[in-house]
Amino acid sequence: RYPRAPHVLIGLPNRYVLERDMKDPAWDDEDRAAANLLPGISDAVLMSSRNGIDFERWEEAWIRPPADSRQWLDRNLFPSLGMVQTTPEEISVYWDEYNRHPEKRLMRGVIRTDGFVSIHAGIEPGELLTRPFTFEGDRLEINFATSAIGYLHMAICDEAGNALPGFAFEDTEPLFGNAIVQVVNWPAGSDLAALAGTPVRLRVRLKDADFYSFRFVAGSDSQP
Repeated sequence: RYPRAPHVLIGLPNRYVLERDMKDPAWDDEDRAAANLLPGISDAVLMSSRNGIDFERWEEAWIRPPADSRQWLDRNLFPSLGMVQTTPEEISVYWDEYNRHPEKRLMRGVIRTDGFVSIHAGIEPGELLTRPFTFEGDRLEINFATSAIGYLHMAICDEAGNALPGFAFEDTEPLFGNAIVQVVNWPAGSDLAALAGTPVRLRVRLKDADFYSFRFVAGSDSQP
């Protein structure tokens, strides 16, 4: 379970690609035959679930073998169980490296807090519309990052996807910057208590930006 959102389960499975041969120069054909080694190389991917039964797995590698050819071998880059919040801005994950070598070690890597995946747009702007949902709390916090010319623009919509009065794109300025926690404001301010419990959707426009996560919280509950 992800400690910051216990209803979400995170998995970092190792992926063994049998049809590709290792690049590790330390193992010649004679050594491999003597050790009864099969071909194959490994990396690690990301998956998540909200019920422990149905999982979404991203096929893009989450941990890639580095440039050292000794890392391009089988049963390498096995992620360890769990993760550690090492600062408010980062989460540490661990995996083993240099399998079958004397210098085998545990490696630490860091990711942005809540930054496992993102909705990304390049220089061409993009737009997304969430499914309808209800929320508790009185303000919206987002985790995002843009370039100097990028932006993220948010609107709150009804179930049909139409912007609610006072919460349309034209009612507020686009956001830019890089923040783990950014409170979104509209002309009436950040207080969204009047919308709590009502089905809404978020419409988001972004350019050269990453949108990592959002949540609704009560003002006293906010934390990085």
